[in-house]
Amino acid sequence: MQPILQLQGKLMLIVPVFLKSWKSTVWHLRHNLTFKKLNMMARISQNTMGHGTRQLPESTLTRPCDENGTFLPPGSPPKPLSDKSPTDWTPYRNRVEFETAEFFFTENQTPAAQINRLLDLWASTLQKHDDKPPFADFRDLHKTIDKTPLGDVKWQSFSVRYNGERPATDVPPWMDQDFDFDYRPYREFLTDSDERQWRDFMSGDWAWDQADIISEDLESHGSTFVPVVLGSDKTTVSVATGNNEYYPLYASIGNVRNNVRRAHRDAVSIIGFLAIPKIARFGDGHFRRVIYSLGPYIADYEEQVLLTCIVCGWCPRCLSSHINLDEQAGWRCRHHTDVLVEEGTLGELWDEYGIVGDLVPFTNDFPQADIHELIAPDILHQLIKGTFKDHLVEWIEKYLYQIHSKKEAQRIMDDIDRRIAAVPAFAGLRRFPQGRGFKQWTGDDSKALMKVYLSAIEGHVPVDIVRTFRAFLEFCYFVRRSVITETTLEKIQEALDRFHQYRQIFETIGVVSTFSLPRQHSLQHYVLLIRLFGAPNGLCSSITEAKHIKAVKEPWRRSSRYKALGQMLVTNQRLDKLAASRADFTQRKMLDGTCLSAAALAPGDVDSANTINGTEANNNNNGTEANNNNNDTEVDDGPTNIEAHVELAKTPQRNRARTPAALAVELSIPQLPNLLRRFLFTQLSPDDPRDPSEVPLTCCPQYDDKISVFNSACSRFFAPSDPSGIRGMRREYIRACPIWRNEHPRYDCVFVNTNLDLDGMRGMDVARVLTFFSFTYKAELYPCAVVRWFDTIGDSPNEDNGMWMVQPAHHVNNSPHISIIHIDSIYRAAHLIPIYGARFIPPQHQHHQTYDIFRKFYVNKYADHHAFEIAF
Repeated sequence: MQPILQLQGKLMLIVPVFLKSWKSTVWHLRHNLTFKKLNMMARISQNTMGHGTRQLPESTLTRPCDENGTFLPPGSPPKPLSDKSPTDWTPYRNRVEFETAEFFFTENQTPAAQINRLLDLWASTLQKHDDKPPFADFRDLHKTIDKTPLGDVKWQSFSVRYNGERPATDVPPWMDQDFDFDYRPYREFLTDSDERQWRDFMSGDWAWDQADIISEDLESHGSTFVPVVLGSDKTTVSVATGNNEYYPLYASIGNVRNNVRRAHRDAVSIIGFLAIPKIARFGDGHFRRVIYSLGPYIADYEEQVLLTCIVCGWCPRCLSSHINLDEQAGWRCRHHTDVLVEEGTLGELWDEYGIVGDLVPFTNDFPQADIHELIAPDILHQLIKGTFKDHLVEWIEKYLYQIHSKKEAQRIMDDIDRRIAAVPAFAGLRRFPQGRGFKQWTGDDSKALMKVYLSAIEGHVPVDIVRTFRAFLEFCYFVRRSVITETTLEKIQEALDRFHQYRQIFETIGVVSTFSLPRQHSLQHYVLLIRLFGAPNGLCSSITEAKHIKAVKEPWRRSSRYKALGQMLVTNQRLDKLAASRADFTQRKMLDGTCLSAAALAPGDVDSANTINGTEANNNNNGTEANNNNNDTEVDDGPTNIEAHVELAKTPQRNRARTPAALAVELSIPQLPNLLRRFLFTQLSPDDPRDPSEVPLTCCPQYDDKISVFNSACSRFFAPSDPSGIRGMRREYIRACPIWRNEHPRYDCVFVNTNLDLDGMRGMDVARVLTFFSFTYKAELYPCAVVRWFDTIGDSPNEDNGMWMVQPAHHVNNSPHISIIHIDSIYRAAHLIPIYGARFIPPQHQHHQTYDIFRKFYVNKYADHHAFEIAF
């Protein structure tokens, strides 16, 4: 056994063991629950979203077996996941003890001194009852967690020293240092055509080709192919206190669906020291023989350079020269590199091929692995941080200072910032009160700015620059789709071609001298990588960076900062044990309800339990509504059985109007009672062909009784490419309130379905919600919205930025076009951005005034992925 990769830090040692073939490779992974948890998630995600048929490769039928690897007869039931009693809380005495430990250590991350103080206060209230709290002190709590039998694989840390050949002179410092250290592939096609589509990793050609290789060995038939997806990225836990850097290496498996890997559901784990078994238990309860293989590697460009042993500035996937990366060239591969190393000198390899000849990729010890083929696309660093932030945004600033005087350029930059700050609020959209004025850009900052930047620069830069940004944004939104078809691949290539065409203006005017930029060059490989690995959003470094917080940064903050590594390892182990216990108790249905309701379920206390549950439900409703007042978006793990649904908030506003007449006064809409009558007519006579405004009021029913007014409504819709639940569902809140967060009014815009036979904006109109209300007429509840309509300008989107244009609608007498609609006609929230043109924004402008001041708007299809899919 020879270790081939040792990495400093809490997290990593990979020790492969080679026997006679690649299929015997054993990985030393961290905890024994990893694959159980991953495949539970994979089981959930087997309910395929969308419509398609799957083609499976031959000889890949996976067969259940027992824990010893013996295949079971067809139809054999799986062995029960647990034979423990539903009252066995080991190592805890009861539910209260477990939930207290979880609350202190996982949810609240309570410091030891505060745990002791809270337990003392708790104990003081129990003394008169001759009782005591679940734990005596923090040591007792930690000791109990450490006794958890699940996930009981200890972290290890040790040092290694290089003992190979040393050069006679200029010995590198590192030589003298100590270092701590779906069940099957498938191809999917649309049901209404033969068009292929790519979704999850196992839908790509790489997994399919690997299955063909595996099937050549007859002994592998019936086994499950499990590709190991790796990711690494150095992270800093503290800049102020010195060099506190850690180098986590993460692992997932390709069988997990992309939406599960992105949703932070324990589908990505830190690698450690436990060997992966050759028999694994899957989500359906069955054991299966498994064959592991190195799969894609998630890494940013700097990491890719290290992994592929190339010179910085070259491409890790192709042989294009660093002088002209856009030239056509062949693919890098392990065999070609080996031949070059044998024949060429180190200088020739460096200068002509960008190869560091005296380094060997770690994958060379895996017979079937080629690191150049396994480098995954990285949306975060290649598109968002790289091409957008580091290239295009910087080029805009250089252009302005090159074309204008320093004073005028700064004046324009300030106006761009004010335009960004003037963007109206929208569910899930981060606001930038100071424009781009923040010191350190995060990936989230860049993603948020991408959504509003295009309209902010329009009028200050040439049309070709606007079209460059449009092409790039469309490329980004296409590649970030959760399902990518052949048609989508054509659109991706077409957007990339337009991007290359229009970006030439930056070279023409002298802003840049070359486009040989590795991150921007990587865009050329996305079509191929999608065919190989499926949708890129399941293999992005944002997934591993998100794990840094829980796995590295938070454990470091909980340490004493002195020799923090060991403390961080213990923290991670305890977190794993608590997570494993929760999964176990949940599977045995021991965590239904709450501690309080469970305690009330003692014999003879059923009524009490019902009362408690009812009270708690009411409290939850109140909490949800209160929470809704602050959060605009939520993920939704509910079933995918609707495309879109809108419902009013649970609680009406007590200080708002109670009758139509009072609401007319509150909104300054005198004709509101008549609008309500016409609305009732359309609801009661849906087949009447007349326009409601042409129906005589005498024919319309009258309603003057009680109404309930609401400040918000919740829209639930299918948006798998947005931050959403594992089934692709998302909730957002549409606001229509006079005072938002005790500061200013907020009245959101919405898409309203007007013609279901037409796609995109041609079948929808845009309206601004002035209020939500409901009333009951003849025992029928009518949830409604008072809206002000917008008219669409033209019959196609703007050809420069790709966005539709709208303006407030008016009647012939120039009065605003206002009506009442049923909320069922609302599809979801819409975001409008002013058409600024060459107009400069006054410094005193506030974003909540934008919808009232400007007269023409773009329908922002870049507000999120779902808007991009519908506002075309």
